[in-house]
Amino acid sequence: MNEKTFIEINGMRQGMFIQGESAEKPVLLFLHGGPGSPEAPFTQSLPTGLGELFTVCWWEQRGSGMTYRKDTPPDTMTIEQMVDDALAVIGYLRERFGKEKLYVMGHSWGSLLGVLVAQRAPELLHAYIGIGQLARQDESERLAYAYMLDRFREAGDKRMLRRLEKHPIDQGAAIDFEYLSVRSSGMTKLGIGMVHRWRSMVKPVLAVLRFKGYTMREKMNYPRGNAFSLNCLWDEVLGIDLFERVPRLEVPVYVFHGVFDYQVSYAIAKEYLQVLEAPVKGFYSFEKSAHSPCFEEPEKMCRILREDVLAKAAVSDGCVRQKQRG
Repeated sequence: MNEKTFIEINGMRQGMFIQGESAEKPVLLFLHGGPGSPEAPFTQSLPTGLGELFTVCWWEQRGSGMTYRKDTPPDTMTIEQMVDDALAVIGYLRERFGKEKLYVMGHSWGSLLGVLVAQRAPELLHAYIGIGQLARQDESERLAYAYMLDRFREAGDKRMLRRLEKHPIDQGAAIDFEYLSVRSSGMTKLGIGMVHRWRSMVKPVLAVLRFKGYTMREKMNYPRGNAFSLNCLWDEVLGIDLFERVPRLEVPVYVFHGVFDYQVSYAIAKEYLQVLEAPVKGFYSFEKSAHSPCFEEPEKMCRILREDVLAKAAVSDGCVRQKQRG
């Protein structure tokens, strides 16, 4: 199965790719990062192997990718609306594939969305899987800023230091789009951003441009959707603290996190899973990854999914004690 389709979701035509070896396999909804950065294009050069285990829906969220429309009302671009949209997509997938429950996997911004979906409708999910799990992004940004300053001082990189010091977020400066551009450059140079081994932002751009699933218009809309979605949602993302908002989930929870990840703090994600109450939970460290274990160590990810998640068992890497009930 390799299908590109559009469906009506809460009054808006939204796109998705549905892929897998068999419709009989469990269904997984992948919630992409950003906000505004669909990830199906990356699977062409960085295959995940998810389609061997699941029927995977790569949904492109409101305001993003091939769902982007320039007339999308900004006031509909809220986290609450995104949760509603995700639940509608789950309803569509349940009906189409005849499944009572499915799996939700969220990456980066999608991991925030995924936790909120799991909190709202646990009865619809077998489990929630977070990749680069976001919990307190405001704090995460400040930890990353301090880390980059230290590393560039050690390296004597005066140019990057000057660029970062123009945005003293450690002193209360805004974590705005201008800073995020500098931050992306710094993280890429240090291998602590999207992919540990990438040292240039050219690769993700080329991945979108070379993706055979998009029309030329959709390729051109990709950066527009990214900018639009960030502009609408970023402040709301920074304001959420999952430690307070979601202290408990009623579904099994598994978190995959790269040890080099500073785009979303590895340390904060680990702490969040330690205090989160859930019937079963597992935290897995990916020693060769930064922010995207699904693309950086797909074999390890799929082994964990097969042996622990699909087997309904969690085995931590020693960082988080397992919890089970019943």
